[in-house]
Amino acid sequence: MEIFNFFPLSHHPMLQVSYALLIISCIPFAISDINDKHIVDDSREIIPFQKFGFLEDGHTLISIKDISWKSKAHKAQLNLNSMGFYIFKMSFLGPIVMEAIRNKHSCVLSSKYVQVLSTFEKLTTNSSAYNVSTAVDEPDEYILSFCNCKAELFEVSMNVHTEMYNLKHGEKEFLSAGKTNLPILYFLLFLIYTSFFVIWVFTCIKQRPITEKIHTIMGALLLFKMLSMISAFEYYMYVRKTGTPHGWDIAFYVFGLFKSVLLFTVIVLIGTGWCFLKPHLQVREKKVLMVVMPLQVVENIAYVILREKGLTTKEWSFLYITWKRTLLLVDVVCCCAIFFPIIWVIRLLREASKTDGKAARNLEKLKLFKQFYMVLVGYLYFTRVAVPEIAYRLNYRYEWVGNATEECVSLPIERNPYLVIDEEEENAAGQFLEDGTLI
Repeated sequence: MEIFNFFPLSHHPMLQVSYALLIISCIPFAISDINDKHIVDDSREIIPFQKFGFLEDGHTLISIKDISWKSKAHKAQLNLNSMGFYIFKMSFLGPIVMEAIRNKHSCVLSSKYVQVLSTFEKLTTNSSAYNVSTAVDEPDEYILSFCNCKAELFEVSMNVHTEMYNLKHGEKEFLSAGKTNLPILYFLLFLIYTSFFVIWVFTCIKQRPITEKIHTIMGALLLFKMLSMISAFEYYMYVRKTGTPHGWDIAFYVFGLFKSVLLFTVIVLIGTGWCFLKPHLQVREKKVLMVVMPLQVVENIAYVILREKGLTTKEWSFLYITWKRTLLLVDVVCCCAIFFPIIWVIRLLREASKTDGKAARNLEKLKLFKQFYMVLVGYLYFTRVAVPEIAYRLNYRYEWVGNATEECVSLPIERNPYLVIDEEEENAAGQFLEDGTLI
């Protein structure tokens, strides 16, 4: 089935590589920097493989076997120099696009902005495999791609094994330059969240008479956050040493799924005043939970697909457009949905402060919910807007700073007073909210 062409002028190889580069710069694709790809009857002019940040002693290794091609036109003659692997710097995107505009019929392999690693001309007679190892002399962030300048005439099939790494003290380091600090970052976060979890459990046991169900759910959130951090540590540690995650990516995704679902659940429950102002949820509040929780599952599935589906697949543009839009749409819906319960409670507390005899107490609770609302707005804005903007502007060597910023803003840095309330206030406020929500 022919995939819809989302990009105009994509039949020009120089422009197509620029489009591929733009997608690569946005997509959170797999971290593993030892990859095995199976290309079958592919007629794309550009097949992107990996993005990697090299230091002073960087290397690439490509092993290709079972190479074959078939003609789409009768008696078409193949020039083996028109197919090959190359790398180029991310910073050369602009010049590559301008070069493509000036010379629409040029081949990317002949561009002065790319470093050709090898072409099929190096294949010997009756040979269907070869290896090429190249040292990268200039530190920078590079893209590894394959080019077929005769894609309108020939389809290519091959098995490709790629390795990209930096040598540090004589040992291979498979994490990109900007990600080398991620293992220690996630280990420190694991220790922090473990401390939070132990303190939380100890406090809940000590204060068992006044412990509510919401405290148990928040403890579960801390537990899955802690497990997510240790999985991320093992994930990046194995990738750094061996180039593959050895199954820790599965644990990372599973614990991340539970963490995300619980996070939005806790926000909704606190926003409704559950256990703080009333013992149970109203129908409309349950509906919010029934919307948010499944959408968080869909969002995490979209995230995994975007991360794991490499751009070497033929349907990469279709997958990216579909799941990226799904991810953004679901995230927006969830962020909007969690505000409704908070707005309902704020409105009812404002009315209560004007009608009953406990105006001071209701105003105090109203102030707390407004603070919670503002903190939530700030958190969502920072993680959805500010963090991506910071990550975009960082040098490739400091990519880990974006991860650190996003994780640090999630740390519980102060005690939440809206989780503490005496029984008399709870009964009074709960009765008003029960009456108000039934109007």
